[in-house]
Amino acid sequence: MRYILLAGAVASAAACGGGSRVITGDISAACLEADRRAASPALCSCIQQVANQSLSASDQTRAASFFYDPQLAQDTRQSDSFRDERFWDRYRAFTDLAEQICRPAG
Repeated sequence: MRYILLAGAVASAAACGGGSRVITGDISAACLEADRRAASPALCSCIQQVANQSLSASDQTRAASFFYDPQLAQDTRQSDSFRDERFWDRYRAFTDLAEQICRPAG
């Protein structure tokens, strides 16, 4: 379960962003640096675009840390802290939207 949401945001969006414009930010950089097979500039740019629309800058920084430390995502998800629960709600909405928007056609 540890990698499901993170992998969902990355692997399910492999054909997003067919344009030549690459959007950069914390999430895009983390996505590319995570060295996952499905990651590409187009996919990571698409995920970053969704993040820009749905997460604050501080939420993006926090979410990007999950690419580097997936256990942190699991710990956040399981936390009883109100702050963590609220963040997780926003993060889940982001990953769901990124999956819908960035998913490959077909």
